[in-house]
Amino acid sequence: MSFAGLRDLVSDSMAIDMGSTTTIIAVRGRGIIVDEPSVVAVNRISGEAVAIGREAHDMQGREPRDVTLVAPLVDGVVADFERTQKMLDHFVREARSGVSHFSRRAVMSVLSGVTQVEQRALHAAAEHAHIGRVYMVEEGLAAAIGAGVSIDDKKASAVVDIGGGTTNVAVVARGSIVYSQAERVGSHVYSQAERVGSHDIDEAIMDRLRRHHGLIIGAPTAERLKIELGSVIEPAGPSLQRTVKGRDVQTGTPRAIEIKGEEVCIAAEGVVRRLSRIVNRALAELQPEVAADIHDRGIILTGGGALLDGMAEFLQRETSLSARLHEEPRYAIVKGLSQLFDEPLLLRRVARNEQSALLEAGDGAFEV
Repeated sequence: MSFAGLRDLVSDSMAIDMGSTTTIIAVRGRGIIVDEPSVVAVNRISGEAVAIGREAHDMQGREPRDVTLVAPLVDGVVADFERTQKMLDHFVREARSGVSHFSRRAVMSVLSGVTQVEQRALHAAAEHAHIGRVYMVEEGLAAAIGAGVSIDDKKASAVVDIGGGTTNVAVVARGSIVYSQAERVGSHVYSQAERVGSHDIDEAIMDRLRRHHGLIIGAPTAERLKIELGSVIEPAGPSLQRTVKGRDVQTGTPRAIEIKGEEVCIAAEGVVRRLSRIVNRALAELQPEVAADIHDRGIILTGGGALLDGMAEFLQRETSLSARLHEEPRYAIVKGLSQLFDEPLLLRRVARNEQSALLEAGDGAFEV
């Protein structure tokens, strides 16, 4: 066995999409290995993590009184450095193969506009997880590549990635991405990230039930209603209803009500209209030639939030552009990151790492 073959046997190259809602890790040659909630259950007294990922998420709403659930990443950036370290270390250990003891390299997505401080926090968390080298790539570009946009395409393509906490609008051409609302660097790509996501719909559903029905429900129940009854266009069965159980606002006692699909749609309406304004605002800032390309091609929807019933039809109506849902919207970013392993020169060009770090890495970091 060659040295390169032996090295690949005992190490893993990983693509990591660590978001506010979910962490997804794909290992080269093995596909997607980790797809778990980005949450940590913490003992209030000792501060120790008692559960991470799906095990912690399953506690939501029913966690023991001495346990609290913590989301280490908020709106796509590190909010709790220590718990982010522990969470990433846990997921990376899950992703490693049985004979692997370390990860030679990883490509990790970061939100557009991430600061150097936030980027260093993610880099330090990756080092703590025993990853040899980590390269940061903006999630807008990763989503575009994962959605099938060619890096050699001279014409522009638009991708709207709707996550749990953020919505990222990226317009990509020639495999390049440049983001800044305040400054323009070139004319190849524009990207705009906003703190609006599918979790805002959950909050809107909870708020409507509290205001109009005097019923307090938890986030898991709101998410279930969104999935089962939610739609951003007029639902096929507006009278379809579900029994919802929670706590009465006035008496504090358990109570159940019937909720119709049209009420869930009303609750979601304000959030999706904010989302459409974000998309239209980003498109309004494009150069004329780029706008012409988008007019011909329309927009591609990625991210878990894009799975909400009618999202493509709604954005098509609001933007007057064709809109299509990627076949696997939740995995577009991680698939785009994985493809960068096969494009070492592109990876070097688009990585958000400080230039000195890239120079120190050398060509060997990108060996196939």
